[in-house]
This record gives sequence, C-alpha cells and structure tokens, in this order.
Amino acid sequence: MALRKNWVQSFWTIVTYVLVLVMIFPVIWMVITGFKQEADAYSSTPTLLFQPTLAQFQLALNSGFTAYLFNSIIASLVSTVIAMLLGIPAAYCMVFQMRKKSSNDMLFFVLSTRFMPFAAILIPLYVIVARLNLLDNLFTLIIVYTAMNLPLIIWMARSYFLDLPKEVLEGAWLDGCNAWRTIVSVVMPMAAPGLVAAALLAIIFAWNDFFFAVTLTYTQSPTLPIMVAVFSSTQELFLAKVSALATAIILVPVILGMYAQQHLVRGLTGGALK
Repeated sequence: MALRKNWVQSFWTIVTYVLVLVMIFPVIWMVITGFKQEADAYSSTPTLLFQPTLAQFQLALNSGFTAYLFNSIIASLVSTVIAMLLGIPAAYCMVFQMRKKSSNDMLFFVLSTRFMPFAAILIPLYVIVARLNLLDNLFTLIIVYTAMNLPLIIWMARSYFLDLPKEVLEGAWLDGCNAWRTIVSVVMPMAAPGLVAAALLAIIFAWNDFFFAVTLTYTQSPTLPIMVAVFSSTQELFLAKVSALATAIILVPVILGMYAQQHLVRGLTGGALK
C-alpha cells in the first residue's frame, strides 16, 4: 500500500513538473532568443547551440530605455503608494468600524469595479481624460493604476486584518490610540507580510500594463511595454531585439513576484499570530 502511494505521488510530481515546464517554456525560449543574432533568431530550424551575444541588449538600452524605465518606475511606485494610503484605512474601517453586513456590501462594491472588462471602460475613460487635457501625461497613468489596484489592496488588507488578534487591538484602544495611531503602530506591523505582498502585486500589475498605457500615454510618457510595441513595429528584423528587451523588462516582475510569494505564504500561514 505504501509503495503504491509513493508511486502515485511520484507520478503527480512528474506531471506537475511537466506542466510547469510547458508553461514557462515560452519565457525560457524568449530569454534564449535575446542572446541570439537576428539571423539565428529567424532561422527556420530552432537552435540551442549558437554564439551568445549581448548586442541586442545593448541596442535596447541605447534606444531610450532609461526614459521608458523612469516612467514605468514612477507610475508603478507612486500609484501603489497612493493605493496603499487609501486602501489600508478603508480595509481597517471595514473590519473594525463597520457592521459585518455593511462591510460585506462595501467589499462587494469595491470588487465589482474589477468585474467589468477594461475594454468596456476605455472609451468613456479616454473621453474624460481628453476633455481634461490629460492625455499623454504620466499623472493620468498614476491615477488609472491607483484605481486599478485599489480594490486589490483593500481586499488583501481586509483578509489579513480579519486574522489579527482582537485582544491586542482592544489593548491599544484602551490606551487611548485613535484609528490612525492604531493603524500605524499596531495593525501595519502585525499585518506586514500581507501588506508587503499586496504592494508588490500592485507594482507588478502596474508595471506590466500595456492596455491603458498604449491608449492614454503613447508618445510623451510611454512605459516599458510601449517600448516593446515600438521595437516590433519596425520594418527590419526585430525578433532577437524584442526578446532581449522583454527579458530586461520581466526581471523586475520576476524578482518582485518571487519576493511577494514568500511574503504571501508567510502571511497566509502565520500572519499576525506569529
């Protein structure tokens, strides 16, 4: 019986590794292609043995990469900070200062803003932004990303706040702490793993956005995903260059994703009870 159980576990382990390999193979091939010459990248016979080169990375870095990178960093970080400043107090009020039914209704309303496909709100959003003369403005992307990530921040923060020990919070209230002091001094340190994970996921979502960026800020304040579109629209061979650029762009989401995963696991398994 034990031998059969081990065989079953081994089988599902192999299946899992195969599925993971299938899913990440396009990314692996993209990274490999970034180190090829264009002739090798466009070869009809895929090759793994070739002379690696950094020429495509150098070309990407010398094509205005710094300006695109600056816009992506500012839009992602500033929008995440604003979303955190708005989302954490909102989640605190939902958990500790609202009735359960009212809190659930408010949470449903907040999450319902993400139910509609982004394509459905694009035209009215574009009209509003155009009439406010905010097209091609980095400030516009910051506001849009804040609205996009705010439901995520509220939802995740609320889930972590629900696990906080009420005794500690009641002690802070008896000591005369108001809501802001309780949030800063008690709630945020105890829910730090979950809040860090929420912030990192918000940064990743804003960093990877192409839909809003290509529509609202294509020429004056473009982000890194826009740079990929510019590279791929040239008339010459561009497969290796685009692969190199995409490899450079995904480094930040990959690193943050791995870091966020650690904090997410810590928050789910231990959280405030550690």
